[in-house]
Amino acid sequence: MTRTVVATTPIEGQKPGTSGLRKKTPVFMQPHYLENFVQAIFNATGGAKGKTYVLGGDGRYFNDRAAQVILRMAAANGAKKVIVGQNALLSTPAASNLIRKRKTDGGIIMSASHNPGGPTEDFGVKFNSENGGPAPEGITDRIFAETLEISEYYICESHDLDLSMPGMTTIYGMEVEVVDPVADYHLMMEEIFDFEAIRALFASGFTLRFDAMHAVTGPYAKAILEGSLGAPEGSVVNAVPSPDFGGGHPDPNPIWAKSLMDLMFSGEAPDFGAASDGDGDRNMIVGRNAYVTPSDSLAVLAANATLVPGYKDGLKGVARSMPTSRALDRVAEAFGIACYETPTGWKFFGNLLDAGRATLCGEESAGTGSDHVREKDGLWAVLFWLNVLAVRGQSVAEIMADHWAKYGRNYYSRHDFEAVDSDAAHGLMQALRTRLPNLPGREVEGMVIEAADEFAYDDPVDGSRSEGQGIRILFKCGGRIVFRLSGTGTEGATLRVYLEKVETNAAALQDNPQNALSGIAAAADSLAEIRNRTGRNTPDVIT
Repeated sequence: MTRTVVATTPIEGQKPGTSGLRKKTPVFMQPHYLENFVQAIFNATGGAKGKTYVLGGDGRYFNDRAAQVILRMAAANGAKKVIVGQNALLSTPAASNLIRKRKTDGGIIMSASHNPGGPTEDFGVKFNSENGGPAPEGITDRIFAETLEISEYYICESHDLDLSMPGMTTIYGMEVEVVDPVADYHLMMEEIFDFEAIRALFASGFTLRFDAMHAVTGPYAKAILEGSLGAPEGSVVNAVPSPDFGGGHPDPNPIWAKSLMDLMFSGEAPDFGAASDGDGDRNMIVGRNAYVTPSDSLAVLAANATLVPGYKDGLKGVARSMPTSRALDRVAEAFGIACYETPTGWKFFGNLLDAGRATLCGEESAGTGSDHVREKDGLWAVLFWLNVLAVRGQSVAEIMADHWAKYGRNYYSRHDFEAVDSDAAHGLMQALRTRLPNLPGREVEGMVIEAADEFAYDDPVDGSRSEGQGIRILFKCGGRIVFRLSGTGTEGATLRVYLEKVETNAAALQDNPQNALSGIAAAADSLAEIRNRTGRNTPDVIT
């Protein structure tokens, strides 16, 4: 076994996005590509010498090969130890938990989250800091800077390590501990939730369908929902992680989890439906004939938090990403707690959670979490809902109706225009940006614009400022439009348009969201000239 210094040169395009570096798998498989980025991580974080890391991923194509490369590089860089999930698998929240529980120096997670996987699809690598959360912008900026200057990387030449069974081994003096990816996470969930109440719920005949989407959450859901809580065998489907996610798109939304949606709106629907994504940090919640938007789900969990043992003393505060609907704000106001509005990207919640300012947080893109880890957590959200259902003894639809009657309803939808020509997408945003000062007071589709700006965030903990985080149009009637270019795609640009309308009239709380938002959607197209600038008549995905 030898340590090799490999000469290399910078490779263009290695700037991390909102959650790490994501590219097509063949790009990552190019000579030096993965190695350059991993070395940049070590260089940007003070080197690996003497440090301990967590390593795991969602099992997508190239996950197994990349894990071997990262282990050999960590050893060559002088790391003391790497804790790796069995078969290199770890859900993102489970990895965050291990980083925190073992007090490691951080972790490397191999995932492109909800993006498709396979030989021609997507792969990703991100670094999580010692608090268990995604690296903040200061670190990702340093990583990118290192990719522009890198001239060599270090790697050990050795046989592949056997990661198929838990146990200890060494490589070039570095300890490698292979762990059961589910065990520690399972224990944490038992500490947060009332498992006895949920067991009683299933024992009463309550039925569930959890779609793991051929992704990493499958083993976790099987062990916890069926194994520990007593859900009938077969309640968890598509439970075996697959390198190409069964040929599907592991994004838990009504489009990509259509089979679950069809079931939940059929005569054969179980009481409760849920799904999770590629790396296990996102969730979709569905009741019988009742889809729950991620924004509404976050608000409902906040409103019912004290029903869960882990949050029985109440919430210190809550936080949401700026594009997420303001349904959470209404709950926070009623409870008299702070509600923070952050840019998109889970890393922005980290300081609030670490400082004890927020307990629950979430994003409209199906991510919900709390201070138990520093990532969003799909299965945690499902267990939270099950705990609430067990205590309240109501259906999902009944809980939603009660919530809207008490707090009002924030009709909300996201329209995604995917793989848009990058120049056209950026031109659209720039045109909007230049017109912002002249928009207040203008009437569009019968609604008067109250304010228009480009969102910037001043972190209340460390004082850092993040600009250019999305364009907001606010109407006097309480409506809102947000325009944002996503940082999670790997091809072209994704234009996300977020539509919101507040309704407090009791007779209008059960409308179809797209009908309720039709005027807001027309205003968005008019203001941004979406059709003219992108050539798209309709969104690719509506959630």
